Amino acid sequence: MLVVKFGGTSVASAKNISLVKNIIVAKKQPLVAVVSAFGGITNLLIECSELAAKGDESYLKLLNQIETRHIKTVQELIAVKGQGKTLSKVKMLLNDLEDIYRGVFLIRELSLKTQDRIVSFGETLSSLIINDYFNDAGLKSNWADARQFIKTDSNYSRANVDFKKTSEEVKAYFKEKADCWVCPGFVASNKNNETTTLGRGGSDYTAAILASILKSKELEIWTDVSGMMTADPRLVSAAYAIKEISYEEAMELSHFGAKVIYPPTIQPVLEANIPIHIKNTFKPEDYGTVISNNGNGNGHIIKGLSCVQNIALINLSGSGMVGIPNFSHRLFKALSAAKVNVILITQASSEHSICVGIDERDCDIARESVEEEFEFELSVHKIDALEIEKQLSIVALVGSNMKEQVGVSGNMFSTLSQNGVNIKAIAQGSSEKNISVVIQANEVRKALNSLHESFFLSDRKRINLFMIGIGNVGGTLVEQISKQKSYLLKHHHIDVKIVALANSKKMLFDEDGISLKNWKESLLESGEKMTLNGFIEKAIDLNLRNSIFIDNTANEDVASIYNQLLKESISVVTPNKIACTQSIEKYKELKQTALRYKAKFLFETNVGAGLPVINTLNDLIKSGDEIYKIEAVLSGSLNFIFNNFNESTRFVDVVKEAMKQGFTEPDPRIDLSGVDVMRKILILIRESGLEMELSDIKGVPFIPKACMDAPSVEEFLVSLKAHEAEFQKLYKKAADENKKIKYVASFNKGKAEGGLRFVSPDHPFYNLEGKDNIVLFTTKRYPEQPLVIKGAGAGAEVTAMGIFADIMRIANG
Repeated sequence: MLVVKFGGTSVASAKNISLVKNIIVAKKQPLVAVVSAFGGITNLLIECSELAAKGDESYLKLLNQIETRHIKTVQELIAVKGQGKTLSKVKMLLNDLEDIYRGVFLIRELSLKTQDRIVSFGETLSSLIINDYFNDAGLKSNWADARQFIKTDSNYSRANVDFKKTSEEVKAYFKEKADCWVCPGFVASNKNNETTTLGRGGSDYTAAILASILKSKELEIWTDVSGMMTADPRLVSAAYAIKEISYEEAMELSHFGAKVIYPPTIQPVLEANIPIHIKNTFKPEDYGTVISNNGNGNGHIIKGLSCVQNIALINLSGSGMVGIPNFSHRLFKALSAAKVNVILITQASSEHSICVGIDERDCDIARESVEEEFEFELSVHKIDALEIEKQLSIVALVGSNMKEQVGVSGNMFSTLSQNGVNIKAIAQGSSEKNISVVIQANEVRKALNSLHESFFLSDRKRINLFMIGIGNVGGTLVEQISKQKSYLLKHHHIDVKIVALANSKKMLFDEDGISLKNWKESLLESGEKMTLNGFIEKAIDLNLRNSIFIDNTANEDVASIYNQLLKESISVVTPNKIACTQSIEKYKELKQTALRYKAKFLFETNVGAGLPVINTLNDLIKSGDEIYKIEAVLSGSLNFIFNNFNESTRFVDVVKEAMKQGFTEPDPRIDLSGVDVMRKILILIRESGLEMELSDIKGVPFIPKACMDAPSVEEFLVSLKAHEAEFQKLYKKAADENKKIKYVASFNKGKAEGGLRFVSPDHPFYNLEGKDNIVLFTTKRYPEQPLVIKGAGAGAEVTAMGIFADIMRIANG
């Protein structure tokens, strides 16, 4: 005989119950249908009883809701001429329930025995109504009172099943033939025929017991999801159903929070080797999940992720514990006496401490019991005061294939650390089917999503971008990302989301990703007032995995927040040179913070826009090379200016054209002063492993001081025009010597400088065209012929491309 079970959501309404009937009719074989209470009713019954026990008359309002819901369901399901009989049964049960509540209200007492009697009404009412509906619809069905054949002890609220007695009763009860039996789950009775319950989720357990005794070919559990998921879909949007899974893996997942199946359910069918098939009532065509001995899961090392919320850690520690037997026994005895369930255990090999995870609601009673047990040791300071940490969660990796697979735990810890998730405690059984970690409760979503992606359970890796600065470079970067999104997702399984955009006036956040079709309008219309502190707080509070902060500004205040973000394991990508050219102490601090918190600090575009200058230099140093000399033209704007300046073109006009094309900063004096170039050579020197300050670099100015001191950009340009003769003199001198003017930065023998240089035709810099940059590295491995990197060194397109490349380095890291 087939056994099928329908959960609370499957029978939550008349519409849903009609779907249940269709599923049963389609089976075309005798079966037992175990049903839960209507969705939400058990919670209402409990809430109602608690109010009555407090003497709060508002329990009557809840009771009225319960009554109305059941009567309305009868009226919706059963034809008018057949309703009377069912309504009579329902009202009799509801009258009994009202009498019990009245008693609780009068004596202000609610025992576990009474509570079991109260909550049993949920399943009893639903099963009676559903059975009468089946018969009214033409399906021959019998109601089976589970209290007559599921026999337990008197451990009310979580009764233990007497399997020998239950087996005898079940076999006798179901001798009668019927197309369908409708049986309430969850409820049972003791030897005195007093109502007991199997605990929350016990309807699954009832079904499993019946399936094992009646030798069902499989146990079907119908719920509101299409099987056991790789993770909780409410927390991990990329979660999907596992087609096949072993009993052991399913037990691990269910014990650690997977709500699809009640943990004890598996044991009876496992012993009888009966597969469990989890199906979706609302999508019956979906395959679901089959749990069996030979479940091969999804082909991955990890079958799924699970979590338990509302966890507290109790830490018992002290030097007096070392080498002394019986401490563990006494701790667990104290917790057992207080009826506190231990969810996780970990102990230091030094025997100095024992840490256990429990339900947060049990903290007070656990503390009281443990402190009472160790009263003497606490008084003489043999053990330390009990430490209890709340607001925690357990995240568990589950998979039989983890056994003897090298690197699983390492990958787990690395993934969590890279996302700034701190691990409070770790537990792994010798069976190697489960690795559990305790983390802060507010880190669960990020942890689960990061692990889901890391262990290839997801078909994509999401990258979350927080961007300040959406002018020329920033706006171009947004457009590049918009154009490449679908390509990256299709070919590299990387889902790039811009979750924050900001300019100097407004900031816009969207955790699901800002639409890039109309982002400018969205920022203008929906953005809130921009404040740097507000932006940082929001980015940190969102606590998203794989977060990258992008600073497209040249702002010192923005650069000052990098350290704060890196400490939150938020990577930083920037063309802003200020942070890397501060004092050597602050530069080293940023590097060390990124290393410590497993974040990335990438700034390739600080030096050569999109050119791979810093990455090439890093590769040289990491591989053991040594830098002897650096020569470089590092300003695309200055190179553009001097490549286009001649006797027939005024210097000021070339500067204006460079400004127009976006090759210079809004204030071109930043470029023309040479400070920008000196910052770039300083970064290369520091990345070479040498310590130097910006003040150590000699800069030779070529712009007259009167021009540089102009009070505004407009007046600066006027001043340039007035000094045209000096610039023409420079050009003529270079032309007379058959040379070209280049602004060159160099580092050699511990000294660095920047300034104009006249280069001859045989020099690599001579033919440097347009806005191109060039860097020559003379090293231990390139002593005679330097390593040359050359290409466009300015412009929004190439700079945005360089930022994009850094983002991809982090995404692929």
